[in-house]
Amino acid sequence: MKPYHYSGNTMEKHNTKVDEYIEKSPDFAKPILNYLREMIHEVCPDVEEAIKWKFPTFMYRGKILCSITSFKQYCSLGFWLHQEMNTLKEIETPAEGSSMFSLGKLTKMEDLPPKLQLKKAVKEAMELTEMGTTMKRAAPSKTETAIPDYFQEALNQNKKALEIFEKKSPSFRKEYISWITEAKTETTRNKRIVQSLEWIAEGKSRNWKYEKK
Repeated sequence: MKPYHYSGNTMEKHNTKVDEYIEKSPDFAKPILNYLREMIHEVCPDVEEAIKWKFPTFMYRGKILCSITSFKQYCSLGFWLHQEMNTLKEIETPAEGSSMFSLGKLTKMEDLPPKLQLKKAVKEAMELTEMGTTMKRAAPSKTETAIPDYFQEALNQNKKALEIFEKKSPSFRKEYISWITEAKTETTRNKRIVQSLEWIAEGKSRNWKYEKK
């Protein structure tokens, strides 16, 4: 069978890259992932597989239906239109299962919901896809972004930067706060705080280098 091509990713009914992903997954995850994979194919014979964002992804009519994934401690399944699906409200996830994925954190086969419930969920996802339903994006928040205590303390020690920062627009402040809070290490965060204070004191926005002169 010749593979189909979609957005640069090879797609086929059973993609060898998905086989490789499952084979490299932790031992506890393999039977769960295989079970979910075959269940999806059973309910949706037209589904095609691809690797997207490093996860095995199931495509239906050119749209993402769902994805399966595994980590060191757990594995799961996530539906693209999760927020629009009523069937998921009936499915109980493991007690320790709070995660971004529809089935929570699965660590053993017993964590899986009844197959009938899973099938209903896949069918609903298919119906939503056929209807052209799209994932709703959260409306932008109009509330002021909170300033972390450590950044507020740094501002308090630089009167000029503090005065300018307080007078600037919420979007100006948000860009700096986001840049600082997104730092993955404390060292990086501290460097960004020092740089931010310097730029703010000069009245420069976070992305001043890219602004048209």
